[in-house]
Amino acid sequence: MKQFMKDHDDDRVNCFQCKHFSVTWEPEFPKSCSLFGFKTKNLPSVDVLESTGTICLGFEKKEKINR
Repeated sequence: MKQFMKDHDDDRVNCFQCKHFSVTWEPEFPKSCSLFGFKTKNLPSVDVLESTGTICLGFEKKEKINR
């Protein structure tokens, strides 16, 4: 089940809490979104907002791992 708009401000999505976010080894594009399939210097949610004019609708909260 998607948890949308619960863990971020009105116009910002915290990619670090999204299960689709990952960090790459590429210095030019250190962050990526596996859902939309792109790499970027910014947080992917910032690029989504800039290119579409809406907040990222693909946000899905990561499940916590109990250790």
